Amino acid sequence: MNWRRMFVICKTDLRQLRQSPDFWGPMLGIGALFFVLLPAGMLLSITRVGSVEAVGQIGEVLEILPPAAQSQIRGLNDAGRASYALSVFMFAPLAVVVPLTISTAIGAATIVGERERGTGEFLAHSPADTREIYLGKLIASLLPGYLTTLVGFAIYSLIVNLIAAGDVGGWFFPTREWLLLMFLVVPAFLGLALATVLRLSARVRSTIAAQQASGLVSLPLILLAYSQSTGTLFGAGAPIAVVAVLAWALAAFALWRGMKAMARGRLLGVANEA
Repeated sequence: MNWRRMFVICKTDLRQLRQSPDFWGPMLGIGALFFVLLPAGMLLSITRVGSVEAVGQIGEVLEILPPAAQSQIRGLNDAGRASYALSVFMFAPLAVVVPLTISTAIGAATIVGERERGTGEFLAHSPADTREIYLGKLIASLLPGYLTTLVGFAIYSLIVNLIAAGDVGGWFFPTREWLLLMFLVVPAFLGLALATVLRLSARVRSTIAAQQASGLVSLPLILLAYSQSTGTLFGAGAPIAVVAVLAWALAAFALWRGMKAMARGRLLGVANEA
């Protein structure tokens, strides 16, 4: 495998994405909404406005959390405990949902888009083999979603600490579980989802069909990732290390199957190779 050719394909796709506001505009909008606007609004309503009703409702939710999660909650007062619970537990699954949503939307169009733009034949006759094309496009689909999440995660960490640290008793975020989730679990679920979505993108005839098919595939994975990350952070599911190992194993198998199945003609739709 020639890594240089693979990265050229990746770089080309990323350049095209950068020049397409219809892709990166919604991507930035999703990140800003879930990592900045919603958390900041909720935390400000609790710590600055002093919404008694909001604190009371969150307090009721805290009572039904698993004991392992309740024992972790910190705070100097009710507002602090509510802020900690929101920051650490309630918004946590967004770190999984956002990159999966962004990357699968990009991955769904990456191969079928070559045919629609008329560049599929050029790529089919390039020196790059199918593994290099497949991995180059997978990386180009993964990076925007994951980098958006990492930047959003950093901004989110700063926001929740600046707003809630006074009521919690000091800077408290990110926790160890959050860091493990971001750097071990999220990339594995991204790889698993994209390995499947790219195969679909090679089989269908239009971007719209690819997006519809990828939605059917990615939605169960998003729900699975959501439930696993939530249960793990609450202390009610499998340990993060176990979830990470299983997710990486499934992702590796899906990537291996994807590279084996992607003959040049099937990948680009310009020939009928076996």
